Amino acid sequence: MADQVTVEVAYAGPSRQFVRRVTLPAGSTVMQAIEASGLAQAVPGLVVDPSRLGIFARKVSPDQAVGEGDRVEIYRPLTLDPKEARRRRAHEG
Repeated sequence: MADQVTVEVAYAGPSRQFVRRVTLPAGSTVMQAIEASGLAQAVPGLVVDPSRLGIFARKVSPDQAVGEGDRVEIYRPLTLDPKEARRRRAHEG
């Protein structure tokens, strides 16, 4: 087993995408990868919500171990509830 893993940590803001590649000890968690990336300090106003994290678009917990080549994703809250958007479209049309 490798002693280290390399992962990407990504956050897509409203106008810009941020991606950082970090190398961590094997067995590191999603939250450790985010902390090592420094994105929380580099992106103004970014608050990492532990319930809005994923690896390759699959929701994960902050204590999930990362593997070689994983892409850890930090998700933003929805700006509009999908149900509300459908109601508005139905009302307009």
